[in-house]
Amino acid sequence: MSVHTDHNPSTAHDHSHDDHGHDDGGASHSTLGGYVTGFILAVVLTAIPFWLVMGKVFQTSSTTALVLLALAAVQVVVHMVYFLHMNPRSEGGWSLLALMFTLVIVVITMAGSLWVMYHMNANMMPMSIHDMKNMP
Repeated sequence: MSVHTDHNPSTAHDHSHDDHGHDDGGASHSTLGGYVTGFILAVVLTAIPFWLVMGKVFQTSSTTALVLLALAAVQVVVHMVYFLHMNPRSEGGWSLLALMFTLVIVVITMAGSLWVMYHMNANMMPMSIHDMKNMP
C-alpha cells in the first residue's frame, strides 16, 4: 500500500495562520481596565445590598427585597457585559438571542410555579391538628 502525496504548489493549501483577515464575530476583548471596572462595579453592587440589610435602611422587608432584586439584576448585567462580553454584536447576536430565550423560559416557569402554588394553597381543604388526630 503506497501513499501518494501531491507536491504540486497549485493544489497545496497555505497553512499560515494570521489574525489579520479573520473576523472575531464582533466579540469585544476586554482589557485589564475593563476587568477592573467590572470588578469594582461587582464589589459595589455586592456591598450596597449587604449595607441595606445589615443597616435596616428600609422599614419594610418587602421594600428591601425589591431593592435587592433590582440591584441583583444590575449585577447580572455587569457580569454579562464586563466578564462574559455579551453584547448584540458578539457571535452575530446569537448569544443575546439565547439569553433572551432563557429569560423567557425562566419567567414562564417561575410565574407558572407561583401561580400553581398560590392556587393550591388557596384551594386546599383547611385541616386542623384535631382533625388530623381523628383520621384513620
